[in-house]
Amino acid sequence: MIGQILAERYQIVAPIGEGGMALVFLAKDLRTGHNVAVKFLRPEFKENPDFLGRFHREATAASKMSHHNIVNLLDVSDGAENPYIVIEYVDGKTLKDIIRERKSLPEDVAAQIAIRILSALQHAHQAGIIHRDIKPQNILVNQKGYIKVSDFGIARMVGANTATIADANNTVMGSVHYFSPEQARGETATVLSDLYSVGVVLYEMLTGAVPFEGETSVAIALQHVQARPKPVRELAPNVSPAIEAVVMKALEKEPAQRYHTALEMAQALKIALQFPEKEITLDTPVLTIDPVRKPPPRRKRSRERIALIALTVLVVVGLAVGSLLIVRSVISGTKAPYLIDLEETTAIREARIAGLNPQIVRQPSSEPAGQVIGVSHDFDYPMKRGDTILIIVSSGPIEQATPQMVSLSFDMAEQEAERVGLKLFIKDRVMNPAAAGTVLTQSPEAGTMLAYGGIIQVEISGGEITIPDLEGKLYEQEKAGLEQLGLRVNLLDEVIVADPAQSGRIATQSPRAGSVVMADTVLDLVVYMLGPTPAPSGSPAP
Repeated sequence: MIGQILAERYQIVAPIGEGGMALVFLAKDLRTGHNVAVKFLRPEFKENPDFLGRFHREATAASKMSHHNIVNLLDVSDGAENPYIVIEYVDGKTLKDIIRERKSLPEDVAAQIAIRILSALQHAHQAGIIHRDIKPQNILVNQKGYIKVSDFGIARMVGANTATIADANNTVMGSVHYFSPEQARGETATVLSDLYSVGVVLYEMLTGAVPFEGETSVAIALQHVQARPKPVRELAPNVSPAIEAVVMKALEKEPAQRYHTALEMAQALKIALQFPEKEITLDTPVLTIDPVRKPPPRRKRSRERIALIALTVLVVVGLAVGSLLIVRSVISGTKAPYLIDLEETTAIREARIAGLNPQIVRQPSSEPAGQVIGVSHDFDYPMKRGDTILIIVSSGPIEQATPQMVSLSFDMAEQEAERVGLKLFIKDRVMNPAAAGTVLTQSPEAGTMLAYGGIIQVEISGGEITIPDLEGKLYEQEKAGLEQLGLRVNLLDEVIVADPAQSGRIATQSPRAGSVVMADTVLDLVVYMLGPTPAPSGSPAP
């Protein structure tokens, strides 16, 4: 794909990233000479209507917006064979990378970043778009300190009939550490859900940790619904009471108790920076304009015009100072990353994350093709952003023999493919007596010669489980065994009974006993629970 020209205009230069849905490449716009980013839908998802829908939603959402804090859409492909969108190229780091490097950020820097995220969301919300996946990985910081919100791939249009959707693995869309409680409950996200997610991001910037952690996604989601996060100042004592108050208000469980708009939350942050010892409410006076009042005398109008100009200058200066603060705090200076033994695209990405300009030099080697065998600067060597780092990559053999994948677990097969510079993609998952995840077929067959980076498509087993008869059995005794079988147990409902002997026993099940299903299937159970006997019909109320 490198060197390919799209639409007689965009020449693919290098891969710069990948996610669960898309592959992203750096490209050059041959008409303007500018760098752009081209996002392709992964090949294995081109026939999947859910992922196609997400991809098209990102393009639709992006087309409705144009804002300096949003990664802007530049072009969209016409053809369905290889869907792609062309977006603004942001040369910098994700906010997640910055938090990992620095553990936490000063509150004035964190607040300035949050204000810019909120500015982007205010624009999106006014355009009728809810992001639904605000997280540090989707916030980009370029070399000049500009903040860009990216990835509207699961955005929802306000008023559209698109409640929170499940993806191919039947999981709720979005990122569980940054979910709002309503998203965790499977309810429709609103603009207030985005504000909760900004609160989580701000909490993480200030403390270096997300509010809730757990062993499973379900455990984390339940905490969003039920638990109170530790106060910010308990983890970061240097944070002011005012900033802490803003964060905790954004993290309220009930949407009505949060800020009502992104603009309102941004105003609260600005006030908190001005009055750090005060527990901020929005009662502090802000500039308002009364649209129905009579025009004041000329002298008064003149004074108000001067005051408005002064206020505008202060706002502009404040934003400029905030950007400079971001540049000085998170952008200036870097260190050489550890790249030896990494795969080429990973090494390029790591170098760019560090703010460096990677240049590839290839040399013959006994190491697998595409593996980094040398660099121009040792690990942790102090460098300036924009400096060039030479990455020496093994050219290896021209072709690789496809390994035998059949009968291996998918994880082992993936490791074996990566060892010889090939990639593994799941073509299908089918019911089969083999253990779930076992490779059943592969294409091309073992021994076929493939160029470095070639793709092996595999069909894997989804397992084969016969549902046992559970009615009348104790739920707590059966649950662990069912999960060991590979089923996902869901307590669907409870039925109140007066007989203590029935309490805790399974009343009904779905799928029914004897059904044969794949691993990871959801088993819905209704359980009897002891409760008060219903009063006979016509009995007087107590």
